[in-house]
Amino acid sequence: MNKDLTAYYSSRAKEYEEIYSKPERQEDLKKIAEILQEFFKGKNLLEIACGTGYWTERIAETARSIIASDISESVLEVAKSKSYPNNNVSFRKQDLFSFKPEKKFDNLFGGFIWSHIKLQELDDFILQVNSHVKNNGSIVFIDSNFIEGSNLPVTYEDESGNTYQTRKLKDDSTHLVLKNFPSEKFVYEKLYEKAYEIKFINLKYYWLIIYKNKN
Repeated sequence: MNKDLTAYYSSRAKEYEEIYSKPERQEDLKKIAEILQEFFKGKNLLEIACGTGYWTERIAETARSIIASDISESVLEVAKSKSYPNNNVSFRKQDLFSFKPEKKFDNLFGGFIWSHIKLQELDDFILQVNSHVKNNGSIVFIDSNFIEGSNLPVTYEDESGNTYQTRKLKDDSTHLVLKNFPSEKFVYEKLYEKAYEIKFINLKYYWLIIYKNKN
């Protein structure tokens, strides 16, 4: 069973967005798109872990510019194939943890990356993300709530409390995928000393966190 997250998402690139077709999630997805489009309207931002560009495409409708980055060339190829009529998106193949931008950004967005960071590495992850954003700049994350029947079950928990799902792709490959489902309280506790003006939005299937950088 494969445990390499990057390899998993590279293999899943062409079928990744099927997750967004679940009927019960449409109301939440529409609400998230509205929130992101309003929040990033007229703004420049860095998007980390952009994946296949599902959110990039939607945010680009109102944003001034987006630098969309991901470590996987396979998902970037899908993202690049989408329509960006405002010509306001550029792409970078980039590992977040080795990323050294020429300047700090006013805004940063990360969709569904928080849940793939090990609990014991979250503090370093947040500090790394914050280091790319200007003091008082804005950072937005979205991720998944666990809803039985809509999410795959958790099949393994390690000694640090990280949870994993067993996922099978159409090529019959099986992957053990790190997927944590933090509580609102946990997210606040992680950001308490690293952020201010923290706003947590809890929908049924997804959650959003919006905060100002403090470094």
